[in-house]
Amino acid sequence: MKIRLSKRLVIKIKKINSKNPKLARVIKKQLNLCQTDPRHKSLRIHKLSGEMKDIWSISISRNIRMVYIKRGDEAYFFDVGTHDQVYKK
Repeated sequence: MKIRLSKRLVIKIKKINSKNPKLARVIKKQLNLCQTDPRHKSLRIHKLSGEMKDIWSISISRNIRMVYIKRGDEAYFFDVGTHDQVYKK
């Protein structure tokens, strides 16, 4: 799967890196894993439902999620945050 990141997400990851470098490393690791082995169980990829039915999610940690939209063989990631932050939309 090809990975794309929104500009807003890149900025958010840079801020995370300055405050919590360990979390930023985990984000990068999970993104690499999503690209090389999208079915890996640690990603816990799942499609959302309801108003967010066109959005997919991967797990970064126990409470941190990253969401994306699938476009063919591309994954366009646009947000990262806690479960409540990401799914509030």
